[in-house]
Amino acid sequence: MAAVTAAESVPATQREEPVRDDAAVETAEEAKEPAEADITELCRDMFSKMATYLTGELTATSEDYKLLENMNKLTSLKYLEMKDIAVNISRNLKDLNQKYAELQPYLDQINVIEEQVAALEQAAYKLDAYSKKLEAKYKKLEKR
Repeated sequence: MAAVTAAESVPATQREEPVRDDAAVETAEEAKEPAEADITELCRDMFSKMATYLTGELTATSEDYKLLENMNKLTSLKYLEMKDIAVNISRNLKDLNQKYAELQPYLDQINVIEEQVAALEQAAYKLDAYSKKLEAKYKKLEKR
């Protein structure tokens, strides 16, 4: 209100009127509401586009779930293959252990024979050393 009273106290010759460009200024009488048909058409267009967008989003999500389902199926198949391999390895290991158990008496005999050979070898070294001593004594006696 202070601005209005100050403007009234200034003489009319000193007050400046704003320059109006009638083409750029829109008055209340010129503002028009869009026609009812335009709003209805725009709403239909918006709902149609929103439906298309939501359909695309749901389709993408559905495809993601299908991909996950396929990946789970493949993983399940891989685990079944790995299970079969593990069962085969287990069966082969049991067979190997059974064969080793069947061979164990023979392996024990080989160990006994190896120990006897080692004892014979030691006896042969002792006999060789004793025979060398005897030979040395014989040569000593022969020289006399």
